[in-house]
Formats: sequence, structure tokens, C-alpha cells
Amino acid sequence: MRLVAFVAVALALLGGVLGFGRISDDADLSMGLTVAWFGLVFVAAVGLVVWRRALLVPLALGYLSVAVAVGIFVVAPTLIDRRVDERVVTGRPASESPRTGNVEVAAGSFRPLAHSGTGNAAVVRLRNGERKLTLTEFETSSGPDLRVYLSTGDPAGGEDLGDFEDLGGLKGNIGNQQYMLPDGVDLGRYSTVVVWCRAFSVAFTSAALERA
Repeated sequence: MRLVAFVAVALALLGGVLGFGRISDDADLSMGLTVAWFGLVFVAAVGLVVWRRALLVPLALGYLSVAVAVGIFVVAPTLIDRRVDERVVTGRPASESPRTGNVEVAAGSFRPLAHSGTGNAAVVRLRNGERKLTLTEFETSSGPDLRVYLSTGDPAGGEDLGDFEDLGGLKGNIGNQQYMLPDGVDLGRYSTVVVWCRAFSVAFTSAALERA
């Protein structure tokens, strides 16, 4: 019975975090609903303890373990900015037909979605054939489990994310940074850079790439 109580309260809290985190793109609304859910679960747990005092320890441990984990992995990343200042590659626009050197093959500007988003995105082809995505003068809100996607759909235009290539975790929500593009990624199809919160399935900001 005690193990059941521990698992039940932990699953109830985790379900609320995941469910309310996805119910709306409005971060304040999602956070408010999540806090309210934690309050309801707490009241229910107190009621169970009054009914059966032996459940106090497992319920308390289940509640506190999830609350601490949520605080570390969900709440803290939304409160702390991560700044980076990488030395990013640059290139001349392809329209200028440079014969040598790096070439900027596509570029675009970030627009706010569920959160603020400013700065520039560019795809630069290096002399050795590698391609890198650069984010410059970039800034968005901090958040948990943020990823950099190249997607076929543009959330800023009301589209679904569609197919996407995951370029890795966002290095910082503020500052210059760059990411390697996999070989064979067609920029004619994967034409939007999206900063995506994988934890809550929310697009923070996006930049539509236009061929240079």
C-alpha cells in the first residue's frame, strides 16, 4: 500500500507537469495550471494521510521527490539565462558568386512565437563542403530542454512542425553560436530554423530561411 501511494502521487504530479505544459503555448497559463495541480494533489495527499496516517512517509517522499526534480529540470532553466559567445563562421552571399571562400547559402531573421525571439540565422557552406548553421545576435527566453530544429513547417505561419532534423541542444538562449548540418539535408525542404522546447512540445521562436 505504501509503495502504491508513493508511485501514485509521483505519477499524478508528473502527469500534471507534462499535461499542463502541453495544453497551451502561453507559458504563464501552463505554469499557473501546473501550480494549481500541485496544490490539488497536496490537498488530496493530506486527506489520505488523515484517513490513514501510515501513508504520510510514502506520500511525502513521492511529492517531494517530484517537486525537487521539477524545480531542477523545469523551473530553474526558465529562470537562468545561458549566454554563449562562439566565434561563428561567415560567408559572402551566393548571389555574389564568390569563387573561393565560405558561401552564405540561406539566411533569415527570428520571430517570436510562444516566447520572444530576435537575431539572425544563416547557413554557411565552407570551402571543404561542410555546412554550418549560425545564430548571431540571438536571444530568446530561457527554458527546459530547448533544441535547435531544421523543419519543413514554419510554426510562425501557423503550420505544424512537420518533418525535422534535430541539430542538438540550444547552446545558449543568448549569444552567437553555430551548429553542424548533416550531409544531405535539403534546404529547399528543411527551410525553417525552430527553437523547440522538447519537454513541453512548444516552439519558442523560428526563422524562415531564404536562399541567398
